[in-house]
Amino acid sequence: MTTRPEAIVIGASSGAIEALKVIVGSLPASFPIPILIVVHIPPDRPSALVEVLRRGTLVCVSEAEDKEPVCTNRIYIAPPDYHLMVEKHFHLSLIYDEAENFSRPAIDVLFETAADAYGSDLLGIILTGANGDGSRGLQKIVEAGGRAVVQCPESALSPDMPKAAIKKCPTAEVLRLEEIADYLLQWGSIND
Repeated sequence: MTTRPEAIVIGASSGAIEALKVIVGSLPASFPIPILIVVHIPPDRPSALVEVLRRGTLVCVSEAEDKEPVCTNRIYIAPPDYHLMVEKHFHLSLIYDEAENFSRPAIDVLFETAADAYGSDLLGIILTGANGDGSRGLQKIVEAGGRAVVQCPESALSPDMPKAAIKKCPTAEVLRLEEIADYLLQWGSIND
């Protein structure tokens, strides 16, 4: 991938809010690449993630809606208790299937469907978390020709998820949060 990705998918769990605030906090309102995020959120309580991220970034942040088209200059957050998927024609889909890796939404579901839709034009990022969710999906992104980035486990509040992703995708770039933020800014400034 020498041109900028058409989409970015991010997965995180324990420690996600602080990590995401660092990454999206530096993005300009004109950041052209849509970002789709899955965070493991308990189904029995409302999520404050959208509101927290809105306060910390200039990019438009919203909870993903079923059949919504993926648009530039947007950050989409998976709602609690629904898997977030990307359909072939770049629309979002919310499904209430079984939990995967004890999670709904599951990171693997988003990453795998996004890899099918975007192929080599996708960037996948795994952040802090306490299980292995996302590693299989990140591997699929790499197999489709996309790029993989993993938060440095030593900088993660919960290193298990980054460690699992690195084990599954040894070619992934391993970066600290500030480096991931800079990495996204570089991709966002590329003109196709």
